[in-house]
Amino acid sequence: MSNDASSSTAPVIRSIDDLRGSAGKLEAVLNGGRDDARYAALVCHPHPLGGGTMHNKVVYHAMKVFSGLGLPVLRFNFRGVGLSEGVHDHGRGEIDDARVALDWLDSMLQLPILLAGFSFGSFIGLSAGCGDPRVKGLVGLGVPYRAEGRSYTYEFLEHCTQPKLFVSGTEDQFGPKEQVEPMLEQAAEPKEIVWIEGAEHFFQGTPSSPGAKLNQMQDALRPWLKQNFHLEETV
Repeated sequence: MSNDASSSTAPVIRSIDDLRGSAGKLEAVLNGGRDDARYAALVCHPHPLGGGTMHNKVVYHAMKVFSGLGLPVLRFNFRGVGLSEGVHDHGRGEIDDARVALDWLDSMLQLPILLAGFSFGSFIGLSAGCGDPRVKGLVGLGVPYRAEGRSYTYEFLEHCTQPKLFVSGTEDQFGPKEQVEPMLEQAAEPKEIVWIEGAEHFFQGTPSSPGAKLNQMQDALRPWLKQNFHLEETV
C-alpha cells in the first residue's frame, strides 16, 4: 500500500545518520521545528510490501501539519525499506524500529512526543506508543482492518489512555467503516474518530466523490492538535 509524493518543499530538512535498531541502521529524515517547540513528532509509514516508505503522500501531508505547527518531525524507513538495513519482519521488528525512533527523539530533542502513523504505520505507531509515558498523543490515519491477506487487531487500545485521533475514509477498502468503527469505539478515552466522506484508504476520492481528500485529513488533524496540545501555526 503506497502512494508516494513526487516532490517535497518541506523546510529545514536533514538526514539522520545515527538511528540504529536491532536490524541495523534505519534511514531517517528530520524536518526542523521552532526553537521553542513544545513537542516533537514521529510519523510512521504504510506497509513495505505495498511499496510504503517515509515519502508516502499521506505521511508527507501529516508531516506538513506537524511542521506547520512548529514541531520537529522525524520520519524513517522501517527495516528493509529504502536504505534501511535488515529485512521486513511482518510487524514484529517494525514495532522495535518505532521504539528506536522514539528513543532517538527523546534523547536528541528531549521533548514530549506526538506519534502518528498511516495504515500499517498506524498499527505500528499505536502498538509502540500506547502506554509509553513519553508519548502524549497518538494519531491513526487509515487504520487497517484487513489488507492483502493481513489482519490487524487492536485489543490493546482498550487500555491506551493517551489522547487519540483516528481519521479514515468512509470508502476505505482496507478498513471498512462497519468493521473499524465498532473496533475503535472500544478504545479507552480520550479519543476522537473522524470519517472523511467519500475518501478511500489513501484519502483519494471515489467515482461517486472524486478529488483528493488529503486536505480534509489535514483539516481533521490540525484542530485536534491545536485543541489538545495548545499549538499555534507558524507565521
